[in-house]
Amino acid sequence: MGGNGILELFLFIIVLYGAWFCDSVTVTYDSKALVIDGRRRILQSGSVHYPRATPEMWPDIIEKAKEGGLDVIETYVFWNYHEPVKGQYYFEGRFDLVRFVKTVQDAGLFVHLRIGPYACAEWNYGGFPLWLHFIPGIQFRTTNGPFQAEMELFLAKIVNLMKDENLFASQGGPIILAQVENEYGNVEWAYGVGGELYVKWAAETALNLNTSVPWVMCAQSDAPDPIINTCNGFYCDTFTPNSPSKPKIWTEDYTGWFLSFGYPVPYRPVEDLAFAVARFFEKGGTFHNYYMYFGGTNFGRTAGGPLVATSYDYDAPINEYGFIRQPKWGHLRDLHMAIKQCEEYLVNGDYVHQSLGVNLEADVYYKTANDCAAFLANYGSSVDANVTFNGKSYFLPAWSVSILPDCKNVIFNTAKVVSQKSIGDATFAPGVGVSELSLSTSPWSWYLEKVGVWSNDSFTTTSLLEQINTTKDTSDFLWYSTSIEADEKKDAFLLIQSLGHAALVFLNKKVLAFGYGYHDDASFNISEKISLEQGNNTLDIVSMLIGVQNYGPWFDVMGAGLYSVILADLKNAKKDYSSNEWTYQVGTEGESLGLDKTNLANSSLWTQGDRLPINQSLIWYKSTFIAPEGKGPLSLNLAGMGKGQAWVNGQSIGRYWSTYLSPSTGCTDHCDYRGAYDAQKCQKKCDQPAQVLYHVPRTWVHAGENLLVLHEELGGDPSKISVHTWTGQEVCGHVSEDDSIPVDLWKTNSESTSQTPEVRLTCDQGWKITSIRFASFGNPKGDCGTFTQGSCHTDVLSIVQQACIGKKKCSVPVATAKFGNPCPGLTKRLAVEAVCGS
Repeated sequence: MGGNGILELFLFIIVLYGAWFCDSVTVTYDSKALVIDGRRRILQSGSVHYPRATPEMWPDIIEKAKEGGLDVIETYVFWNYHEPVKGQYYFEGRFDLVRFVKTVQDAGLFVHLRIGPYACAEWNYGGFPLWLHFIPGIQFRTTNGPFQAEMELFLAKIVNLMKDENLFASQGGPIILAQVENEYGNVEWAYGVGGELYVKWAAETALNLNTSVPWVMCAQSDAPDPIINTCNGFYCDTFTPNSPSKPKIWTEDYTGWFLSFGYPVPYRPVEDLAFAVARFFEKGGTFHNYYMYFGGTNFGRTAGGPLVATSYDYDAPINEYGFIRQPKWGHLRDLHMAIKQCEEYLVNGDYVHQSLGVNLEADVYYKTANDCAAFLANYGSSVDANVTFNGKSYFLPAWSVSILPDCKNVIFNTAKVVSQKSIGDATFAPGVGVSELSLSTSPWSWYLEKVGVWSNDSFTTTSLLEQINTTKDTSDFLWYSTSIEADEKKDAFLLIQSLGHAALVFLNKKVLAFGYGYHDDASFNISEKISLEQGNNTLDIVSMLIGVQNYGPWFDVMGAGLYSVILADLKNAKKDYSSNEWTYQVGTEGESLGLDKTNLANSSLWTQGDRLPINQSLIWYKSTFIAPEGKGPLSLNLAGMGKGQAWVNGQSIGRYWSTYLSPSTGCTDHCDYRGAYDAQKCQKKCDQPAQVLYHVPRTWVHAGENLLVLHEELGGDPSKISVHTWTGQEVCGHVSEDDSIPVDLWKTNSESTSQTPEVRLTCDQGWKITSIRFASFGNPKGDCGTFTQGSCHTDVLSIVQQACIGKKKCSVPVATAKFGNPCPGLTKRLAVEAVCGS
């Protein structure tokens, strides 16, 4: 072929590629579903918030979401970090929204962009920038000119940014849905008529931006047409849109719950989560989103408030570090495949309801009189049942749904978990596959903060100032300093009242007391007996924020800091110091010096010595560590510290608070999934800190020495810090010969009758199966990690080893044809435990 021919072919290929890559997609909706290019779709979605991971983590997380059966990635947009100063925009690093959306597009998934711009999301100030609060005459989230003007500007900024990058579906991009506002229906009552008008204005403003994709308002029953109102909650099967022309969409299905300092760790059994999802599709739902599918980490001071922890793991199918959480991920993947088998029935027909008994029902979707898909549900929370449907008998465990894509064969039951499990909690707990580097012998340096006023930019007034208005959230800290005159040496009682969130009190520069609130009520009181010296006594109080409020009616004006300081003598004579002369200092000295920055690592400000000062308040620590080998993320164990913040190579890994223990009661490691779930039903790690392990992304460390800096507020021992990394994992499978075959093997027209159930094992992180710790076919006892041989046992170790050793994934059929029949008449099970590693 001549040169011109080659050029023509090249140009032809480019044109073809461009046409494929930039094909526009039309997105509409009807009463059944979203309609994409004329086709109604069943869509599974998952929330992944781009700033809660690093850009280097995004592709792996999104690929795992796709492998888990998702079609859509949903994210909020975080105004406060995109416009930190009015009119100055930031879209870099973890906040590179365009890069994130394009990463989703590269994986072949759609995007639901929840612009808001109010996010909630347990994010600082709900995603609003603090400068917004100081615009004269402003009122948030109501009919208010200054607020509406700023909201409209930011909405347009994001929409136009997406348009400029051709990211809406009509431009060939992945964005098929957009959201304006967020859960406003939960608080609208507090704003009266102004709230009602605001909803209409927000809808009209969004539509005028001409995105060419549908807009939604979640938890907004009065969302005006054509905005789609959607459901948020643990269950949404009974939700009905506010118009018969709108589809049934679930924007937030909580996979667990967020974590707060001082609280146990919440989790949600996958059997209940799968039950909720199956019920939603059984009752006509067609778009469903997990909140969260990957939760991630509240790096820096991004956590909302009050007292939301740094980990935003959320018990999600992909854990905080980007590893798959089993069996949650696998069981939901199987559920998604089962629902996809029913797609053509769900989007084209209405269900026919049949009662099968008390708390027992069938919902059947017909194509023709003889062609249907069915959901069989036992929504009672305690009694298993046998039901008869279409002349056949089916067993339904309590609180479960069976899916029959051909109205005959059960290919999935929400209560029967056959996907693999991980041994341990997959969060760097000590055990097989976790390496630990102790910093006990590392050289430490330190810097002691000055108590009270430390610079010339302090100021004085005769009242107690509200903290957020004073600091403008430039720091977690505000110093309140005053003097107490005593005509003689005497004892007294100091009574301090604060709106929150915590405060450390010094009398004559010595620590006197520490007070704090909790997430549900951040206010607190401190009552302390004190001894005054004759003459002048200094009272210094450092008030601490732990995330600005992010939720509730008028949350934007909820305050923090001290509001009452009273001194009472032993005769109960009181003097109110609230109107005393107070000197204020915003922030801490170490923050002002920039001790967290890498360019001060070798500064003479730092003190070195043989005796490391421990258990001291307001002290900075510095050391270095060599990152463990490997490519996986790291975890910093801060169990020996008190309360503060940590930085690795100048990057903040978040706030820590290891001394705030959760209540000693209310936890269970084996929570009964049956019955309605709420955020307090299933909790673990009572009488422990909410969090002691802190995520350090691998890309934040490098070969050689890495700088670790901590600001310790209460007192701790940094020599007890260690760095963890994952070098492997333990996995297991436990499947009965009576269980269903894998969903992906099921075919209609009885093509699957020759298939058998399988134990399937897969290693994460590119590891391979290095050993088999247990393998038994018969009636093994126990559960993953504790299996022992039962009375019926066939040694199948060599067979499993041959099938699995050296492989990233393997499958072993559960069949007597392969293993023999050691105990005829008994339903046999195959249990396997394996170790994955390099």
